[in-house]
Amino acid sequence: MSRHVAIVTDSTAYLPPQAMERHSITAVPLTVVIGDQALEEGTEISARSLAQALQKRRPVTTSRPSPEVFAETYRAAAEAGARGVVSLHLSAEFSGTYDAAVLAAKDAPVPVRVVDTRMVGMALGFCALAAAEAVDAGGSLDEAVAAAEKRAAGTSAFFYVDTLDYLRRGGRIGAAQALLGSALAVKPLLQLDGGRIELREKVRTASKAIARLEEIAVERAGSGDVDIAVHHLSAPERAAVLADRLRERVPGIAELQVSEVGAVIGAHTGPGLLAVVVSPR
Repeated sequence: MSRHVAIVTDSTAYLPPQAMERHSITAVPLTVVIGDQALEEGTEISARSLAQALQKRRPVTTSRPSPEVFAETYRAAAEAGARGVVSLHLSAEFSGTYDAAVLAAKDAPVPVRVVDTRMVGMALGFCALAAAEAVDAGGSLDEAVAAAEKRAAGTSAFFYVDTLDYLRRGGRIGAAQALLGSALAVKPLLQLDGGRIELREKVRTASKAIARLEEIAVERAGSGDVDIAVHHLSAPERAAVLADRLRERVPGIAELQVSEVGAVIGAHTGPGLLAVVVSPR
């Protein structure tokens, strides 16, 4: 990182490597623990390996980066010439990552602004890109933060999971909601709301749920200048079909990305995840 304001995020942003390189964005990895083995997301465990572990019902948990890892990242940014750092992270409702970054920022050699985007996946990634683009245009630390916060405020994320069981196990959704879904044999459509996962709609079949996910994304995107990301876990065909449908139906797409989520988010959603992030520019 050699820019006057460095952009730091975490591995749950799932940014394309080329975008990170182009904008000099650093992603601090979270950790996935399978059994007694701790592995860094993005470097030591693949989404496929995670999906296999879940299917075998091996115990899987996740953990935040340590404050020391963030402290080293901020020091490296300063040594590379940055006069400030914007550190953008997944919702504090999901992880202690934001808290670890705040602790590290207190003793950083340059000013560090830590932002709880209340997002995850490319909903977080688009915020990091907005901050980086502001810096590329000569913006200050405050302007980069403002750009990220504006992007976060306008971004929506909707997703389908085959079962609520993984979210229940990880404490990311209430047991009552998970039980309701199982008891009624419904397919849930979920959304990010205030940094939390909330049940948006209940649909009777997987095909109807995915069709409804498409409709919600089209409605949210409208006809304006918008970026869209389609995420999946072990469902590449579903993701490709949905992406093609959105390309046909949303005239104002500036960029559309399709990617498999990493092990951290996958651990809490399970195989079959299909998600859409809609982020107006």
